Amino acid sequence: MNRFSSVRPLLFCGALAPPVFVVVFLVAGALRAGYDPTYHPVSALSLGGLGWLQITSFVVTGLLLLAFAVGLRRVMRPGPGSRWAPVLIGMVGVSLVASGVFVMDPIPTFPPGTTSIPEPATWHHTLHDLAGAGVFGLLPIACFVMARWFGSRPGRPGWMWYSLVTGVAMIVLLIAFGTAYEADHAASGLVQRAQIIVGWAWISLVALRLWADQRPVSPQRSGS
Repeated sequence: MNRFSSVRPLLFCGALAPPVFVVVFLVAGALRAGYDPTYHPVSALSLGGLGWLQITSFVVTGLLLLAFAVGLRRVMRPGPGSRWAPVLIGMVGVSLVASGVFVMDPIPTFPPGTTSIPEPATWHHTLHDLAGAGVFGLLPIACFVMARWFGSRPGRPGWMWYSLVTGVAMIVLLIAFGTAYEADHAASGLVQRAQIIVGWAWISLVALRLWADQRPVSPQRSGS
């Protein structure tokens, strides 16, 4: 098996993971009675009877990103950030898997019929929060590291700036979501979804760009 045929499927995992995650939380949110996507966090979909859908999505998306990290490791060397970018993406993948394994506690308005919430939070809720911090804290850093790598590549200033802007936007949206969630704002779910879509789109587009770069070049036929 040559280098191109072995690394391209790994890179494509990075392109596939984000749309899988987004489609699942859109479908699961539409199926769940009492779930308000403008208000409730995505993680709340892990609760209740159909919670296995979101749990599976967390785990599968995380595993796909781990595969993508392996592909990154192979195609980024050498260059600035070639060591840390795959590590950071891999840690995001591990954090997503942990987000599925360790489910958050019920919240006052979901699942329907919730009459009380654990006080203090359960151990698995605490681990879920830590995993979420890993996802949303490490991905902007990965954007900045990838921006440095793209900046060292000829003809890739657009990807450098896109990565920088994405990292900054994710940090701004992370702060906005934290503020809205703590204030019990009606639009906190929308803010979180904006953050997810901004970061997930970046992963998919970068993965597709690198996947396309690894397309083998057909040998030129010699003239007769």
